[in-house]
Amino acid sequence: MTTPAATTTQQLSLSDDGAALSFTANGRTIATYTYKPADDQYESPRPFFHPLTTLEGDEVTISRPWDHVWHKGLSWALPNVGKDNFWGGATYTRATEYANLDNNGAMTHQAFTAIAETEAGITASESLTWTSQDGEPVIAENRRFSIQLLQGAGTDGAYAILFESEIGNISGDVITIGSPTTEGRDNAGYGGLFWRGPRSFTGGEFRSPEGTGGDEFMGSRSPWIAFTGKHDDTCRSSSILFTEDSANPGAPNQWFARSSMFACLGSAPFFSQEVLLKEGTPLKYRYAVVIADGDLGGERAEALAAAAQHALESWV
Repeated sequence: MTTPAATTTQQLSLSDDGAALSFTANGRTIATYTYKPADDQYESPRPFFHPLTTLEGDEVTISRPWDHVWHKGLSWALPNVGKDNFWGGATYTRATEYANLDNNGAMTHQAFTAIAETEAGITASESLTWTSQDGEPVIAENRRFSIQLLQGAGTDGAYAILFESEIGNISGDVITIGSPTTEGRDNAGYGGLFWRGPRSFTGGEFRSPEGTGGDEFMGSRSPWIAFTGKHDDTCRSSSILFTEDSANPGAPNQWFARSSMFACLGSAPFFSQEVLLKEGTPLKYRYAVVIADGDLGGERAEALAAAAQHALESWV
């Protein structure tokens, strides 16, 4: 399907330059989704959201940071997919620990199968093929994502990215999906829908229904989790909140949450337990990611989480 040059719904509009979709709210670009990246194979090329900004224009993502150039704003990425790495960088295994194994695969955009406008927002449906570094097909993915301005009490200054991935095994073998933690490295269960924040967010605060804090949220389970950081220059705060569909396999899954080294947060459904992906039995995961101006008190966080969960449940 060829996407239209521009579409509009309510206060949202979408444009496509042939390599990236840009979503605009009230005249300001708030989200760019690069679906044809030009990244090196070592970085496991894949589509990603960057930059993401709040509705007021503060940027809440970083891409290709010097310490982990394979971190790409907000992206769906998995490090231990059988013998393949769809995360980027070195691979951690029991046999080698971290090593460059020439196994960095790619998630390649095939087509946008639909672009749908509704009163709620704009949804893009996408087909992708995951291939190994030597070009062999591994996974066929059907992906959807939607940009929606949240409505209701406590949701001012916030929008949501709804994200759904259905992955099917086309490799010819059973695939075991895991993480460095399932390979023996403690508290390194990354892999899933992963966000990397700006440098200035380092040392920011996590919040969940269990309270607030920092790195102690690593590996925790909760219906939702949020992070608030501050921007250089403006000194304003911005927040990001993740919630997952209760129908996700293993829900509530663990969160990969880090603040002291750098700000990052992600769903981690393979954090501490391997999951088999068999031919004919696809896995589907759904999330809502809220981008909000300002910090989050308890009541606002609860309101945003509830609005995001409602949006996710209503998204069919």
